[in-house]
Amino acid sequence: MPHSETMTSRERVLTALNHQQPDRIPIDLGGFQTGIHRLAYIDLINHLGIKDDIKILDPVQQLVKPCEELLTRFHVDTRYIVAHGPDSFKGGIVKNTRDGQLWHDLKDEFGIVWSMPDDRQHFMDITHHPLAEASIAEVKAYPFPKGDDPSRFTGLREQALKLRSETPYAISTGIGGVVYEICWYMRGLEQWFCDTIQDPEFCEALMDRTLEFWMGYYKCFMAEVGDLVDVVMVGDDLAGQSGPLFSGDFYRAVVKPRQKKLVQFIRSQTKAKIWYHTCGACTSLLPELKDNGVDIVNPVQISATGMEPNGLKKNFGDKLVFWGGACDSQHILPFATPEQVREDVRKNITAFKPGGGYVFNNVHNIQAGVPPQNIVAMYDAAYEFGFY
Repeated sequence: MPHSETMTSRERVLTALNHQQPDRIPIDLGGFQTGIHRLAYIDLINHLGIKDDIKILDPVQQLVKPCEELLTRFHVDTRYIVAHGPDSFKGGIVKNTRDGQLWHDLKDEFGIVWSMPDDRQHFMDITHHPLAEASIAEVKAYPFPKGDDPSRFTGLREQALKLRSETPYAISTGIGGVVYEICWYMRGLEQWFCDTIQDPEFCEALMDRTLEFWMGYYKCFMAEVGDLVDVVMVGDDLAGQSGPLFSGDFYRAVVKPRQKKLVQFIRSQTKAKIWYHTCGACTSLLPELKDNGVDIVNPVQISATGMEPNGLKKNFGDKLVFWGGACDSQHILPFATPEQVREDVRKNITAFKPGGGYVFNNVHNIQAGVPPQNIVAMYDAAYEFGFY
Protein backbone atom coordinates (compact mmCIF):
# COMPACT_ATOMS: atom_id res chain seq x y z
CA MET A 1 0.00 0.00 0.00
CA PRO A 2 1.54 3.35 -0.98
CA HIS A 3 2.56 5.76 1.75
CA SER A 4 1.41 9.35 1.92
CA GLU A 5 3.25 12.41 3.20
CA THR A 6 1.78 14.21 6.20
CA MET A 7 4.41 16.92 6.76
CA THR A 8 5.90 19.80 4.85
CA SER A 9 9.56 19.50 3.95
CA ARG A 10 10.58 21.94 6.67
CA GLU A 11 8.50 20.13 9.31
CA ARG A 12 10.07 16.85 8.18
CA VAL A 13 13.64 18.12 8.41
CA LEU A 14 13.16 19.83 11.77
CA THR A 15 11.49 16.75 13.23
CA ALA A 16 14.39 14.54 12.13
CA LEU A 17 16.94 17.04 13.43
CA ASN A 18 15.23 16.93 16.83
CA HIS A 19 15.67 13.13 16.96
CA GLN A 20 12.00 12.44 16.40
CA GLN A 21 10.40 10.35 13.66
CA PRO A 22 8.92 12.34 10.77
CA ASP A 23 6.56 10.87 8.17
CA ARG A 24 9.58 9.86 6.10
CA ILE A 25 13.33 10.42 6.08
CA PRO A 26 14.20 13.91 4.77
CA ILE A 27 16.13 13.95 1.50
CA ASP A 28 18.91 16.37 0.54
CA LEU A 29 20.75 17.26 -2.66
CA GLY A 30 22.40 20.38 -3.96
CA GLY A 31 24.90 21.64 -1.41
CA PHE A 32 28.62 22.26 -1.56
CA GLN A 33 29.43 19.02 0.28
CA THR A 34 26.36 16.98 -0.64
CA GLY A 35 25.99 18.04 -4.24
CA ILE A 36 26.54 16.74 -7.74
CA HIS A 37 29.39 17.16 -10.21
CA ARG A 38 28.69 18.99 -13.46
CA LEU A 39 29.35 15.96 -15.68
CA ALA A 40 27.25 13.63 -13.55
CA TYR A 41 24.46 16.19 -13.57
CA ILE A 42 24.51 16.53 -17.35
CA ASP A 43 24.30 12.74 -17.72
CA LEU A 44 21.49 12.60 -15.16
CA ILE A 45 19.23 15.27 -16.63
CA ASN A 46 19.76 13.87 -20.12
CA HIS A 47 18.75 10.45 -18.82
CA LEU A 48 15.60 11.91 -17.22
CA GLY A 49 14.74 14.16 -20.17
CA ILE A 50 15.11 17.34 -18.10
CA LYS A 51 16.29 20.57 -19.72
CA ASP A 52 18.41 23.00 -17.70
CA ASP A 53 20.90 25.81 -18.19
CA ILE A 54 23.91 24.60 -16.21
CA LYS A 55 24.77 26.90 -13.30
CA ILE A 56 28.13 26.28 -11.60
CA LEU A 57 27.78 26.47 -7.83
CA ASP A 58 31.42 25.72 -7.00
CA PRO A 59 34.09 25.92 -9.72
CA VAL A 60 36.75 24.18 -7.60
CA GLN A 61 34.67 21.03 -7.09
CA GLN A 62 32.78 21.59 -10.37
CA LEU A 63 29.44 21.32 -8.61
CA VAL A 64 26.24 22.57 -10.17
CA LYS A 65 23.02 24.01 -8.80
CA PRO A 66 20.33 21.38 -9.49
CA CYS A 67 17.17 22.67 -11.12
CA GLU A 68 13.82 22.62 -9.35
CA GLU A 69 12.45 19.96 -11.69
CA LEU A 70 15.15 17.51 -10.59
CA LEU A 71 14.84 18.41 -6.90
CA THR A 72 11.08 17.82 -7.09
CA ARG A 73 11.59 14.53 -8.94
CA PHE A 74 13.82 13.30 -6.10
CA HIS A 75 11.56 14.67 -3.32
CA VAL A 76 14.36 16.88 -1.97
CA ASP A 77 13.39 18.70 1.24
CA THR A 78 16.19 21.28 1.45
CA ARG A 79 17.10 24.47 -0.33
CA TYR A 80 20.32 26.47 0.05
CA ILE A 81 21.22 30.11 0.48
CA VAL A 82 24.75 31.45 0.17
CA ALA A 83 26.53 34.76 0.53
CA HIS A 84 28.87 35.97 -2.21
CA GLY A 85 32.23 37.61 -2.55
CA PRO A 86 32.67 41.23 -1.50
CA ASP A 87 32.31 43.97 -4.08
CA SER A 88 36.04 44.67 -3.82
CA PHE A 89 37.00 41.14 -4.91
CA LYS A 90 37.27 40.68 -8.64
CA GLY A 91 37.57 36.92 -8.88
CA GLY A 92 36.88 34.69 -11.82
CA ILE A 93 38.50 32.03 -13.93
CA VAL A 94 41.37 33.07 -16.19
CA LYS A 95 42.70 30.87 -18.99
CA ASN A 96 46.50 30.62 -19.17
CA THR A 97 48.89 28.52 -21.22
CA ARG A 98 51.76 26.78 -19.43
CA ASP A 99 54.15 24.28 -21.05
CA GLY A 100 51.87 23.96 -24.05
CA GLN A 101 48.81 23.16 -21.89
CA LEU A 102 45.73 25.37 -21.52
CA TRP A 103 44.74 25.85 -17.87
CA HIS A 104 41.76 27.37 -16.08
CA ASP A 105 43.15 29.32 -13.09
CA LEU A 106 41.20 30.81 -10.21
CA LYS A 107 42.77 32.99 -7.51
CA ASP A 108 40.56 33.14 -4.43
CA GLU A 109 40.25 35.81 -1.74
CA PHE A 110 43.01 34.25 0.36
CA GLY A 111 45.53 34.36 -2.51
CA ILE A 112 45.33 30.62 -3.16
CA VAL A 113 45.45 29.68 -6.85
CA TRP A 114 43.33 26.75 -8.05
CA SER A 115 43.93 25.27 -11.51
CA MET A 116 42.29 22.78 -13.86
CA PRO A 117 43.55 21.54 -17.24
CA ASP A 118 41.28 22.45 -20.11
CA ASP A 119 41.23 18.90 -21.47
CA ARG A 120 40.34 17.29 -18.10
CA GLN A 121 37.74 19.52 -16.49
CA HIS A 122 36.96 17.50 -13.37
CA PHE A 123 38.35 19.50 -10.44
CA MET A 124 40.60 22.39 -9.60
CA ASP A 125 43.73 21.60 -7.60
CA ILE A 126 45.92 24.09 -5.75
CA THR A 127 48.90 25.33 -7.78
CA HIS A 128 49.98 28.18 -5.50
CA HIS A 129 50.15 28.23 -1.68
CA PRO A 130 50.70 31.89 -0.72
CA LEU A 131 52.13 31.15 2.73
CA ALA A 132 54.30 28.18 1.75
CA GLU A 133 57.48 29.82 3.06
CA ALA A 134 55.99 32.34 5.49
CA SER A 135 57.13 33.06 9.04
CA ILE A 136 54.76 33.74 11.93
CA ALA A 137 55.41 37.46 11.52
CA GLU A 138 54.49 37.21 7.83
CA VAL A 139 51.30 35.31 8.68
CA LYS A 140 50.28 38.07 11.07
CA ALA A 141 51.00 40.71 8.42
CA TYR A 142 49.38 38.88 5.50
CA PRO A 143 46.41 40.76 3.97
CA PHE A 144 43.56 38.42 4.85
CA PRO A 145 40.13 39.22 3.39
CA LYS A 146 37.57 40.85 5.67
CA GLY A 147 34.89 38.41 6.69
CA ASP A 148 32.65 41.21 7.92
CA ASP A 149 32.62 43.19 4.67
CA PRO A 150 28.91 44.09 4.47
CA SER A 151 28.86 43.87 0.67
CA ARG A 152 29.11 40.07 0.98
CA PHE A 153 25.58 39.87 2.30
CA THR A 154 23.57 42.12 0.01
CA GLY A 155 20.34 40.39 -1.01
CA LEU A 156 20.84 37.51 1.39
CA ARG A 157 17.89 38.28 3.66
CA GLU A 158 15.60 38.82 0.70
CA GLN A 159 16.65 35.44 -0.68
CA ALA A 160 15.92 33.71 2.63
CA LEU A 161 12.59 35.50 3.13
CA LYS A 162 11.46 34.43 -0.34
CA LEU A 163 12.26 30.79 0.41
CA ARG A 164 10.57 30.97 3.79
CA SER A 165 7.38 32.64 2.54
CA GLU A 166 6.97 31.01 -0.87
CA THR A 167 8.22 27.43 -0.42
CA PRO A 168 7.77 24.60 2.11
CA TYR A 169 11.46 23.70 2.24
CA ALA A 170 14.01 23.68 5.04
CA ILE A 171 16.67 26.34 4.51
CA SER A 172 20.35 25.55 4.85
CA THR A 173 23.38 27.75 4.42
CA GLY A 174 26.26 26.81 2.19
CA ILE A 175 29.36 25.53 3.94
CA GLY A 176 31.68 27.96 5.75
CA GLY A 177 33.65 28.11 8.97
CA VAL A 178 36.64 26.38 7.40
CA VAL A 179 38.99 27.31 10.24
CA TYR A 180 41.48 24.44 9.85
CA GLU A 181 41.47 23.41 6.22
CA ILE A 182 42.17 26.84 4.72
CA CYS A 183 45.46 26.76 6.64
CA TRP A 184 46.89 23.92 4.61
CA TYR A 185 45.49 25.44 1.44
CA MET A 186 47.64 28.48 2.18
CA ARG A 187 50.65 26.60 3.53
CA GLY A 188 50.73 23.41 1.45
CA LEU A 189 49.61 20.05 2.83
CA GLU A 190 53.04 18.49 3.36
CA GLN A 191 54.48 21.57 5.04
CA TRP A 192 51.37 22.00 7.18
CA PHE A 193 51.59 18.45 8.48
CA CYS A 194 55.25 19.08 9.33
CA ASP A 195 54.14 22.25 11.13
CA THR A 196 51.65 20.30 13.25
CA ILE A 197 54.59 18.34 14.70
CA GLN A 198 57.51 20.75 14.50
CA ASP A 199 55.93 24.17 14.86
CA PRO A 200 52.46 24.13 16.45
CA GLU A 201 52.94 27.81 17.33
CA PHE A 202 52.89 28.58 13.61
CA CYS A 203 49.68 26.57 13.25
CA GLU A 204 48.08 28.54 16.05
CA ALA A 205 49.07 31.84 14.46
CA LEU A 206 47.58 30.88 11.10
CA MET A 207 44.42 29.40 12.59
CA ASP A 208 43.90 32.57 14.61
CA ARG A 209 43.77 34.48 11.33
CA THR A 210 41.28 32.10 9.71
CA LEU A 211 39.16 32.14 12.89
CA GLU A 212 39.18 35.94 12.85
CA PHE A 213 37.87 35.88 9.28
CA TRP A 214 35.05 33.46 10.08
CA MET A 215 34.02 35.17 13.29
CA GLY A 216 33.55 38.41 11.35
CA TYR A 217 31.75 36.57 8.57
CA TYR A 218 29.23 34.85 10.83
CA LYS A 219 28.60 37.97 12.88
CA CYS A 220 27.24 39.62 9.75
CA PHE A 221 25.74 36.48 8.18
CA MET A 222 23.71 35.61 11.26
CA ALA A 223 22.57 39.22 11.67
CA GLU A 224 21.01 38.90 8.21
CA VAL A 225 19.45 35.42 8.30
CA GLY A 226 20.03 33.83 11.70
CA ASP A 227 16.29 33.95 12.37
CA LEU A 228 15.39 32.38 9.02
CA VAL A 229 17.75 29.45 8.43
CA ASP A 230 17.24 25.94 9.79
CA VAL A 231 20.77 24.59 9.32
CA VAL A 232 24.18 26.29 9.38
CA MET A 233 26.88 24.28 7.63
CA VAL A 234 30.51 24.48 8.74
CA GLY A 235 33.37 22.03 8.44
CA ASP A 236 36.96 20.94 7.95
CA ASP A 237 38.23 17.57 6.83
CA LEU A 238 39.80 16.00 9.90
CA ALA A 239 40.11 12.34 8.93
CA GLY A 240 41.16 9.97 6.16
CA GLN A 241 40.18 6.45 5.18
CA SER A 242 41.52 4.79 8.32
CA GLY A 243 41.48 7.52 10.98
CA PRO A 244 42.25 11.14 11.89
CA LEU A 245 44.81 13.00 9.79
CA PHE A 246 46.74 14.22 12.84
CA SER A 247 47.10 13.41 16.52
CA GLY A 248 44.31 13.78 19.02
CA ASP A 249 46.60 15.91 21.15
CA PHE A 250 47.07 18.41 18.32
CA TYR A 251 43.34 18.49 17.69
CA ARG A 252 42.49 19.14 21.33
CA ALA A 253 45.26 21.68 21.91
CA VAL A 254 45.17 23.68 18.66
CA VAL A 255 42.16 22.94 16.44
CA LYS A 256 39.34 22.23 18.88
CA PRO A 257 39.47 25.47 20.93
CA ARG A 258 39.15 27.55 17.77
CA GLN A 259 36.45 25.40 16.23
CA LYS A 260 34.51 25.42 19.48
CA LYS A 261 34.76 29.19 19.78
CA LEU A 262 33.28 29.59 16.30
CA VAL A 263 30.51 27.02 16.77
CA GLN A 264 29.49 28.45 20.11
CA PHE A 265 29.42 31.95 18.62
CA ILE A 266 27.15 30.79 15.78
CA ARG A 267 24.89 29.05 18.30
CA SER A 268 24.57 32.30 20.23
CA GLN A 269 23.24 34.02 17.11
CA THR A 270 20.65 31.52 15.85
CA LYS A 271 18.38 28.63 16.79
CA ALA A 272 19.47 26.75 13.67
CA LYS A 273 21.17 23.39 13.99
CA ILE A 274 24.93 23.29 13.40
CA TRP A 275 26.05 20.86 10.70
CA TYR A 276 29.69 19.80 10.53
CA HIS A 277 31.46 18.23 7.55
CA THR A 278 34.45 15.95 7.81
CA CYS A 279 35.25 13.06 5.53
CA GLY A 280 36.88 9.84 6.64
CA ALA A 281 37.05 7.65 9.72
CA CYS A 282 36.07 10.25 12.31
CA THR A 283 34.42 8.19 15.07
CA SER A 284 37.11 9.11 17.63
CA LEU A 285 36.39 12.79 16.97
CA LEU A 286 32.60 12.63 17.23
CA PRO A 287 32.53 13.23 21.00
CA GLU A 288 34.79 16.25 20.48
CA LEU A 289 32.50 17.66 17.80
CA LYS A 290 29.47 17.16 20.00
CA ASP A 291 31.25 18.97 22.82
CA ASN A 292 31.99 21.84 20.43
CA GLY A 293 28.25 22.28 19.94
CA VAL A 294 27.78 20.40 16.66
CA ASP A 295 24.34 18.84 16.08
CA ILE A 296 24.80 17.15 12.68
CA VAL A 297 27.64 15.20 11.06
CA ASN A 298 28.21 14.89 7.30
CA PRO A 299 28.98 13.11 4.94
CA VAL A 300 29.10 9.86 7.00
CA GLN A 301 31.70 7.97 4.97
CA ILE A 302 30.36 4.49 5.67
CA SER A 303 33.17 2.71 3.79
CA ALA A 304 35.86 4.19 6.07
CA THR A 305 37.25 2.33 9.08
CA GLY A 306 34.82 2.24 12.02
CA MET A 307 32.04 4.05 10.14
CA GLU A 308 29.62 1.14 9.81
CA PRO A 309 26.02 2.48 10.01
CA ASN A 310 24.70 0.19 12.75
CA GLY A 311 27.62 1.05 15.02
CA LEU A 312 27.30 4.79 14.39
CA LYS A 313 23.59 4.69 15.16
CA LYS A 314 24.06 2.61 18.30
CA ASN A 315 26.91 4.67 19.75
CA PHE A 316 26.02 8.20 18.63
CA GLY A 317 22.47 8.16 17.28
CA ASP A 318 21.00 9.81 20.38
CA LYS A 319 23.65 12.55 20.36
CA LEU A 320 24.24 13.44 16.71
CA VAL A 321 22.18 13.58 13.53
CA PHE A 322 23.72 11.76 10.57
CA TRP A 323 23.37 13.55 7.22
CA GLY A 324 24.60 11.44 4.32
CA GLY A 325 25.71 7.81 4.48
CA ALA A 326 23.16 6.79 1.86
CA CYS A 327 25.24 4.47 -0.30
CA ASP A 328 28.84 3.29 -0.44
CA SER A 329 30.21 5.93 -2.81
CA GLN A 330 33.60 4.26 -3.22
CA HIS A 331 32.52 0.81 -4.35
CA ILE A 332 28.78 0.58 -5.02
CA LEU A 333 27.31 3.82 -6.37
CA PRO A 334 29.86 4.21 -9.21
CA PHE A 335 30.33 0.56 -10.12
CA ALA A 336 27.37 -1.62 -9.07
CA THR A 337 24.04 -2.25 -10.77
CA PRO A 338 20.95 -0.18 -9.95
CA GLU A 339 19.55 -3.18 -8.09
CA GLN A 340 22.68 -3.37 -5.91
CA VAL A 341 22.49 0.38 -5.25
CA ARG A 342 18.86 0.00 -4.21
CA GLU A 343 19.75 -2.79 -1.77
CA ASP A 344 22.64 -0.85 -0.27
CA VAL A 345 20.36 2.15 0.31
CA ARG A 346 17.71 -0.08 1.90
CA LYS A 347 20.30 -1.58 4.25
CA ASN A 348 21.74 1.76 5.30
CA ILE A 349 18.34 3.39 5.78
CA THR A 350 17.29 0.46 7.97
CA ALA A 351 20.25 1.20 10.23
CA PHE A 352 19.94 5.00 10.36
CA LYS A 353 16.20 5.70 10.33
CA PRO A 354 14.88 4.48 13.74
CA GLY A 355 13.90 7.34 16.02
CA GLY A 356 14.69 10.07 13.51
CA GLY A 357 18.09 11.76 13.59
CA TYR A 358 18.85 11.04 9.94
CA VAL A 359 18.83 13.04 6.68
CA PHE A 360 19.41 11.14 3.44
CA ASN A 361 22.08 12.01 0.94
CA ASN A 362 24.99 10.44 -0.86
CA VAL A 363 28.33 10.11 0.89
CA HIS A 364 29.72 13.47 -0.26
CA ASN A 365 29.31 14.76 -3.82
CA ILE A 366 28.07 12.58 -6.66
CA GLN A 367 31.08 12.37 -8.93
CA ALA A 368 31.56 12.45 -12.69
CA GLY A 369 31.09 9.06 -14.26
CA VAL A 370 28.49 7.75 -11.83
CA PRO A 371 25.81 6.11 -14.01
CA PRO A 372 22.59 8.14 -14.01
CA GLN A 373 20.60 4.93 -13.55
CA ASN A 374 22.39 4.43 -10.23
CA ILE A 375 21.64 7.97 -9.07
CA VAL A 376 17.97 7.48 -9.87
CA ALA A 377 17.99 4.13 -8.09
CA MET A 378 19.54 5.73 -5.00
CA TYR A 379 16.99 8.51 -4.70
CA ASP A 380 14.01 6.35 -5.62
CA ALA A 381 15.06 3.86 -2.94
CA ALA A 382 15.36 6.69 -0.41
CA TYR A 383 11.76 7.65 -1.02
CA GLU A 384 10.49 4.07 -1.16
CA PHE A 385 12.18 2.87 2.03
CA GLY A 386 12.19 6.17 3.88
CA PHE A 387 8.63 6.15 5.22
CA TYR A 388 8.07 5.33 8.87
